[in-house]
Amino acid sequence: MKDCYLKKNIEFQRVYSARNINGNKSLTVFYKKNNLNCKRVGFTITKKIGNAVTRNKIKRRLKEIYRECSGELKNGYDYVFVVKKGVDKLSFNELKNSFIHLSKRIR
Repeated sequence: MKDCYLKKNIEFQRVYSARNINGNKSLTVFYKKNNLNCKRVGFTITKKIGNAVTRNKIKRRLKEIYRECSGELKNGYDYVFVVKKGVDKLSFNELKNSFIHLSKRIR
């Protein structure tokens, strides 16, 4: 499970450049086929959202949601979830429902 996260900027850029996009009111997801037998995921939050503590809290929540709901996403793809404004006011369950909704749409 350790190597299933995108970490390097070039990995994020590859996913962005594929231009496969879907979204809802709180999250946007970019995805790209990765020719591996696993799924990899990355999370992006702009500095316009709260302070560093708030952004890290949101990232921790998203990682936990991904850990719980990773079965919703297809293997063989890279996913980058971009957080939109206003997510810092959502509860954990609202964020989870938004993640699941988006996962089902791109499936």
